[in-house]
Amino acid sequence: MAKQRIISAQPTDTQEEQLNLSLRPETLEEYVGQPKLVERLRITLEAVRQRKEPMEHVLLHGPPGLGKTTLAHIIAKEMGTHLVVTSGPALARPTDLVGTLTKLQNGDVLFIDEIHRLSPVIEEYIYPAMEDFKIDVTVDSGMHAKTITLPLKPFTLIGATTRAGMLSGPMRSRFGVAHNLEFYSTDDLLLILRRNAAKLGIDGAGQAGGDSMQIDCLKALQIIAARSRGTPRIANRLLRRVRDFSQVRANGKVDPEIADVSLLLEGVDKIGLDELDRKYLTIIAQTYNGGPVGLEAIAATLGEDSGTLEEVVEPYLLQVGFLARTRKGRQLTQAAADHLKIPGYTTQPAPDLFSGD
Repeated sequence: MAKQRIISAQPTDTQEEQLNLSLRPETLEEYVGQPKLVERLRITLEAVRQRKEPMEHVLLHGPPGLGKTTLAHIIAKEMGTHLVVTSGPALARPTDLVGTLTKLQNGDVLFIDEIHRLSPVIEEYIYPAMEDFKIDVTVDSGMHAKTITLPLKPFTLIGATTRAGMLSGPMRSRFGVAHNLEFYSTDDLLLILRRNAAKLGIDGAGQAGGDSMQIDCLKALQIIAARSRGTPRIANRLLRRVRDFSQVRANGKVDPEIADVSLLLEGVDKIGLDELDRKYLTIIAQTYNGGPVGLEAIAATLGEDSGTLEEVVEPYLLQVGFLARTRKGRQLTQAAADHLKIPGYTTQPAPDLFSGD
């Protein structure tokens, strides 16, 4: 897409990532959400600290913006070790992997983002590194080729992916801990926003970790949380936009009206839909009579890439119950029609396959 969406869960640029870095929790005690995963990690970390061993390899998968990178930083800090960050596309050649692995010290954490994008060649190299802490390097070529085995210091690999289905079976089987991160509840997002509003020095937010937040500010944060699509990265981005708007147009005051006006200015409605979401739903409703319709047809009508629609637009629409995926294609739900206020629209009920008619 030509324009970066404010409600996109993908990071917009390195500057935003630096801003988010200052807002990240540093320990499991500070981490909000994902209670099952946090409890599993807490037990595992305590056990390996008692045994003075590296932690098992960890696979984190789920939609972007839910805290996979944050958890990698927390695990490294809880272990008292160093974190090395890279990505699947960055490890293009075996020498890239060898150079990264041989620099790791005992107990270090290697975080590979987009691990599903590792090439098959790199995967073959990484298997013995994960299992036996060694790596085989081929020297020279042809009849003079020989293989040298390099020992590695015990380390923990944390892999993150938004496309778990693209991971090979052998790669997936080598992770001791695998967990799917879920979208956050509005209450959890509100806790995150309260803490980060204080860190950003927003008027009325009080001190970080305190309970002195003004009622108007709290209600404004509730509006932001409700429009953040269950994603902390989006919540933090919307929080900064509301802060900027209040600083320029309201002398720094943050209340429900300021939050509502500033987010509507950004095109984000009361449940977090933006212009592209609404166009997607409207086309199904008006051009294709509510569906079912194929994804390629919707993409052609919108002038968007079908892969982008499937990966970026549809997940949230499915989550809030505005879209149904059927064997015949995509279909609008009555809830979506009601939200968009499409006059006279009624979804067609599914045929009764067991009736005698």
